[in-house]
Amino acid sequence: MNWSLVSGLLWLVLANVIGMFPSKDNHWKVAYLLIAIGIPLVGWITVENGPWIALAFLAGAVSILRWPVRYLGRWIKRAFSRDTTGPAE
Repeated sequence: MNWSLVSGLLWLVLANVIGMFPSKDNHWKVAYLLIAIGIPLVGWITVENGPWIALAFLAGAVSILRWPVRYLGRWIKRAFSRDTTGPAE
């Protein structure tokens, strides 16, 4: 097992442990930090192990960080479904 997989597994364990603690802001600050660390980590895993292993890691990360992914999906849906004709008169 190489260092990218070890780092990815440690990221997954750390994210799960952080999720077990209570938080006043519903873990949003930590989620931003985990996302900032996780994106380059996915790239590193892809380079060293291939896209299928990276997709498996990404699926695990999405299962942990499901609320930011849901909000991102809603934001993208809202951005593409806007009516560009303007207000009705």
